[in-house]
Amino acid sequence: MSTNKKFDIVIYGATGFTGRLVAEYLVKQYADDKSLKWAMAGRSAEKLAQVRDEIGAPADTPLVIADSDDLSSIQAMLDDTKLVLTTVGPYQLYGSELVAMCAKSGVDYVDLCGEPVWMSEMIPAHQEAAKASGARIVFSCGFDSIPSDLGVYHLQQLAKEQFGHPMPRVRCRVRKMKGTFSGGTAASLKATLVAAKQDPTKMKALLNPFSLTPGFTGAEQPFGNKPYYEEDLGTWVTPFVMAAINTRNVQRSNFLLDSEYGDDFVYDEMFMTGPGEKGEAIANAMANDKSMGGEGGPKPGEGPSKEEREAGFYDLLYVGSDAQGNQINVSVKGDRDPGYGSTSKIIAESAICLVKDSQQTQGGIWTTAPAMGDKLIKRLVANAGLTFTQE
Repeated sequence: MSTNKKFDIVIYGATGFTGRLVAEYLVKQYADDKSLKWAMAGRSAEKLAQVRDEIGAPADTPLVIADSDDLSSIQAMLDDTKLVLTTVGPYQLYGSELVAMCAKSGVDYVDLCGEPVWMSEMIPAHQEAAKASGARIVFSCGFDSIPSDLGVYHLQQLAKEQFGHPMPRVRCRVRKMKGTFSGGTAASLKATLVAAKQDPTKMKALLNPFSLTPGFTGAEQPFGNKPYYEEDLGTWVTPFVMAAINTRNVQRSNFLLDSEYGDDFVYDEMFMTGPGEKGEAIANAMANDKSMGGEGGPKPGEGPSKEEREAGFYDLLYVGSDAQGNQINVSVKGDRDPGYGSTSKIIAESAICLVKDSQQTQGGIWTTAPAMGDKLIKRLVANAGLTFTQE
């Protein structure tokens, strides 16, 4: 990868709802950092200039015209940057060419992908090209799946320090959450379900907990498809809609870390709804809620107000245990709504961490824990409103 590039980071999709938030975060958080060279990219120069002015970016903020219908414009964008941060999804509809071109051109790439079937296709298609060119391709750099991926990673580092070995069983339990999932996440889920219904191989990949670990199949994993009462935590739990992508990414991290968590590592995610009849009723209601795959909710390009984003938060509990009865608990908390406010900060810090702090990471298709690990945790705690705490 050439270091003689005009930009460190180009935000592709900067006129969209989430892309705009990413650009706004860079304006506020890195206004005084003259070493960070970044640009805004999209199809319309007029819209880019409008967003630049509305978010208070400097008038000389570079604007790059790039349109997925014109691959020469995409290549020109890649020729000028070390890394592309793309918020243009669903990625199975709009991202395949960009991944292929980054992998070939030696340009780093981060996205907000929550589409495990598409990712399972991109890995074998472009892993070797990325390794050869030096491109570091990192999917899922938003709420899905960084809190889970780095939460498990952090727990396992602590377990090795305190017990001398990783925990073979880790549970993620969502304790509290306020805020909406993004319109892009909903659109990605719909596109994934449509594709899976039309193609049996895609459905098989969707249901396979090891779809992102080519050649490796570990221990049997919990399916997590119905509510139940969890005795040791004293609460009802119900399926968590992001588990289908988060669990796959955590398993891929273990795979890329040479089974650092163990060949028998078991991981699942559920939402805690509380004890008693009330907890049971909430659990059943949530399990029967199909709105994420329906027509309601935010559309791509739409999202909550600034006040709603700032009122949001999340609190995730990670419980690690072993056969000897040892247990270790870690919480990961975020100070904004998960789908927009926190996600926009997380992906921005991921991009900066990859180009500034992670030069030792070789080319290939990665997850965040093996690619950036403790360096990214440090950035997220310092800048992005996340906490990683042993309880």
